[in-house]
Amino acid sequence: MKAGKKISIAAISGMIFLTLPSVAKANDPGSCFMVTSSGKTVSLGRLCGITPQPSTPKVFRVPIKRRLGKTPIIDVNFNGNQAFEMVLDTGASVILITQEVATALKLQPSGKMKASIADGSMVEFKTSNVPTIAVGGAVLNNAKVVIAPKAKIGLLGHDFFEKYDIKILEKQVEFYLR
Repeated sequence: MKAGKKISIAAISGMIFLTLPSVAKANDPGSCFMVTSSGKTVSLGRLCGITPQPSTPKVFRVPIKRRLGKTPIIDVNFNGNQAFEMVLDTGASVILITQEVATALKLQPSGKMKASIADGSMVEFKTSNVPTIAVGGAVLNNAKVVIAPKAKIGLLGHDFFEKYDIKILEKQVEFYLR
């Protein structure tokens, strides 16, 4: 240990906590934490009087409502006032909405697009634009959407999250602004 560095030890309810000075690194729990008997790291920053620093890059967390197979379904907000469930599809390149969503948003088709679907066949879809699509604090303005008349649920694809790194957890999805 370098000279001049301080180590502090605290005992609370029979548990001993060791606080060491550290340099923050990826996945670093900070300088005040404990590890439970199951191996989970728990931050004790508030207990130690450490004020959390704003994270960089910005992270938006969204709860997973349910799953379709193993794929997360999340709420997606359109135009700041209407939310619809969509599949977070990391394999989709576009934002695909159902005809029901297009009708609820009063969208008028503005173009057409040919696309290869999961079974390999080519299909032509109508397209339109939506002023805003948001998930948590992640927002896309003037978003091009593909309208799929036979789809039962929409797909949130790369056109929405192309500026984010995504981490899919058990109960939430994290969007990290690049």
